[in-house]
Formats: sequence, structure tokens, C-alpha cells
Amino acid sequence: MSDSKLLRGTMVLTAATFVSKILGLIYIFPFTAIVGQTGIALYSYGYLPYTVLLSLATLGVPLAVSKFVSRYNSLGDYRTGHRLFKSGLLFMSVTGLIAFLILFFAAPYIVPWIIENPTEKGNTFEEIVFTIRMVSVALLIVPIMSIIRGYFQGFQSMGPTAVSQVIEQIVRIVFILAITFSIVNMMEGSIGVAVGFATFGAFVGALGGLAVLVTYWFKRKTLIHEQLEKSTVDHQLSLKDMYKELISYALPLSFVGLAIPLYQLIDLFTFNNTLIGTHLTQDESEIAFAVFSNTAHKIILIPMALATALSITLIPTITKSFTTNDHALLQKQITQTYQVILFLTIPAAVGMSVLAYPAFGALYGLSDFEVGGYILRYYAPITLFFSLFAVTAAILQGMNKQNIAVLALCIGLLLKLATNSWFLSMLGPVGGVLATYLGYAASISVTVWAIGKYANFSYKLIVKRALLIVVFTAAMAVAVIFVNMGIQTIIPITSQLRAFPSLFGGILVGAGIYLYLSYRSHLAGQVLGARFNVLNRRKQREREEG
Repeated sequence: MSDSKLLRGTMVLTAATFVSKILGLIYIFPFTAIVGQTGIALYSYGYLPYTVLLSLATLGVPLAVSKFVSRYNSLGDYRTGHRLFKSGLLFMSVTGLIAFLILFFAAPYIVPWIIENPTEKGNTFEEIVFTIRMVSVALLIVPIMSIIRGYFQGFQSMGPTAVSQVIEQIVRIVFILAITFSIVNMMEGSIGVAVGFATFGAFVGALGGLAVLVTYWFKRKTLIHEQLEKSTVDHQLSLKDMYKELISYALPLSFVGLAIPLYQLIDLFTFNNTLIGTHLTQDESEIAFAVFSNTAHKIILIPMALATALSITLIPTITKSFTTNDHALLQKQITQTYQVILFLTIPAAVGMSVLAYPAFGALYGLSDFEVGGYILRYYAPITLFFSLFAVTAAILQGMNKQNIAVLALCIGLLLKLATNSWFLSMLGPVGGVLATYLGYAASISVTVWAIGKYANFSYKLIVKRALLIVVFTAAMAVAVIFVNMGIQTIIPITSQLRAFPSLFGGILVGAGIYLYLSYRSHLAGQVLGARFNVLNRRKQREREEG
């Protein structure tokens, strides 16, 4: 398989993952308009335990299987990978069934952990049980899809995974919006029933994704069997040895990928039970939880998705430099990765914080505008922490030090668990935000230290660049605050539509000032490197022609 084909496949897969994530961000706006923040809280009660159980059921299988199959295929042994695939289908069917049964029958016991005594003023006991049970059905299919995707990827064939991911997301979103709109607006049904059926969208979407994968399988079945016949080697690995090797690949990948869901799971089991009766009523607490765990959280993930997509592409080259002991190149690549993250996420985090109220009002309307804007203002900078942890953990993985990333995550989670209820009881909803900052700061301290130690990496240049980025961001923030105040004097935010001028005005002024300062100081050229050289060359040509 040629390097160019592999690179093209990886780019297709990255693009598909990015499209899936963006679709997953966009649909939440119309969905919130239909079911409201209390409905979104109910949706989170079902989805968060499902996400964690799904990760435990699949254990990072697609990447691990692709790594395993690719390794044995390259040795001319197609049979070993195929045996893993066949036994894996059965194994994943069993783990999926077990996960489904656990979540389905545990639903009534999970509810008191979320809200001790649910009342009619918020989401009821029955509605929460129904929602958890509806989403649990997807666990029967999704683990099976993960092994099929991994098997195709092992042949450097990224198309099936890419197409099935996007189709799965589109089918899920269309189903969610159609079913909730029908139940709430046409049948005048309850929000609880609508949200329960919305979580069932995970199963419907999975059927769409599986249909795509099965179609690809039948198209390529003959070719795969031909390769099996041509196998020159057969390692005759026992199932025990195969799974031992598979788990060694999978566990660290799966655990680090679980970082955000595990933090959110801690919030799920502490947020409402700490706040109800002390700071807020059940309804108020659920609205705050919906904002914190879902609606504000979705806005925060946008810059993180962009920054990590740009920097994660450098990880394979970091792996190569580390294994070949090319210290100078490794230093340069890690510096570049850090710079891209800081250059993009620091201004994005500060910008979102300054424009929190118009952003929340424009995207979700004014019904819970005060709570949403308040939480988003304090929560927005976490996008920098999410990005830094994701990228530093990926760098450590590239250096074969993924165990340190797992240790760092455990330290952060323990801190979050130890302080969450305490901060919530002292500070209200923002206490949960502070505990997340504390946990992530601890995890990042460990990963940053480990990269310095094991890659012999010097942070002097990064500190200098970070200081310059902070200065430019501060100048941008001051300008955006004044522009925002000026626009709101002329066009006060009295409706969802009237929030857009403040939001767009702030974004245009902020981006303009930050990019101008970065360009004039040559910071943009130094950070973005080749990506920015095109612009510099074009400007130079224009000057010469002029």
C-alpha cells in the first residue's frame, strides 16, 4: 500500500470525523429550540452513562484492530487479522449485549445518583428511566460497527469508516429533529417522551452506519478472500495471545479518549444532588446542568476541534522523529504543535468568554440567556485546557509513553472527584467549572513535564510565544468589550435575532485585531509556518508588480 494512498485515506478519515463533529454541534441548536434546556438536561442523563459504557464496551477497538490487522498484513499474514475479525464480531456482540443489559436494568438505580428525589417541577423519575433505557438499545449495534471499521482501516481503507461515520450522524440527527418536532409540535406530546425517542436516535443512526459498512463488506468480500488465499505466513496465534496484544494497544487509547465523558460523569452524579435545596430548585439546577454539560459545552468544543485537527496531524511525524532519535527535528515538531494550539485556542477562549452572552443568546435564544451566558463566560477558557490535554496525551502516545497520559488523567479525575461537591456547594454552578479547571491543570502539568523529560524538550521559546499571544489577546479582548458595549447600546439584546449584531461585530473586530497584530509582529508566519508563507509570497508579488 503506497504512502500517498495511506496519507489520502487518513486525510479522508480526519475530514469525516471533523464533519461528524460539526454536525453533532450544529443540530443541538434546533434541538434545544424544540425541547428547551430541561429537555437537554434529560438528554444528557441518558447520553453520558451511555457514552462511558460504550467506550468500555469497545475499548478503543477500531484503532487497536486496525493497528493489529495492519501489522500482520504487512508480514504477509492475512489469516491472523481475519481470525481476529471473526472472533471479534462475536466478542463485540457479547460485550454490546452485556453493556445493554447493564444500562437497561440499572436505569432505575442510576436515577437517585443523578437526582435524589425528582419532582414534577423538573424531569421525573419515569422520564429519566425511559430516556436511559431508550439510548441503551444502541449498545447492541455500535460495538459491532467498531470492529468492522477497525478491520477495514487495517487494510489502509479509510473510506468505509469515513462514509459510515457521516451517514450514521446524518441519520441520527434527521431522526432526532423529526421525531422531537413531531411529538412536541404536532402531537402535543410531553418533552420527556420526545427526549426519550431522541436518544433512541443513537440506535437508528447506528443502523444507517452499519448498512453502509455491510454494503462495503459485500463489495470487497471477494478481494479479501483472495488475499486470504495468498497468505504466505500464518502466525497461528491463539485467541488468548491475539486479545492480549489487542488490549495492549486498546486500553491506553480508550482511556485517554474518555477524558471529557468521565469528567462529565462526575458532574452528572454530583451537580444536581449538591445544588438542589441549597442554591437552586430542581428546575433551576437542571437548566444549569444542561448549559454546563451540553449547550455551553458544545460551543466550547468548536475551537478545540479546529485546533486539535491542525496539530494532531503532526503526531505521526513526532513518532518517527522520536524512534529515529532525531532530537533537533523532534524539538521543532513539538514546538510547532504547542504553538498552533496556543495561537488558536487562547484568543478563541478569551473571545468566547467576552462574547458569552451574545453568543448564547444568538445560538439558543433568550429563555435561559442569563444562566447560559453566566456559565459560558467562566467555562469558555476550558477549551484551551481540553486542547492542551488532548494534544500532549497524543504526543506522549507518539513517544510510546501513553501510560503517563493515563496516570495524568487519573490524577485529574481524582482531583475533580474530591473537589466537585465542595466547590459546587460553595460557588453554585460555577463550582463545577472550577473543579474541571483544577483537574485538567493537574493532568496537563504531568503531561507537559513528561514531554520535557522524555523528549528532552526546552520550553523557553514556547513561554516567549505564549506571552506574546497573551498580550495580543488582551488587546483584542479590550477592543471587543468596547465594541460589544457600543453595539448593545444601539441594538440591545431583546430577542434572539438582536443578539447576532453584538456577536458578529465582536468576532469581526476581535479576529481583525488579533490577526493584524500577529501578522505585523511576524508571529502568525512563525507559528503557522508553510500555511502562512503562501499569503506572504502573494503580498510580496503584489508589491513587486505594484
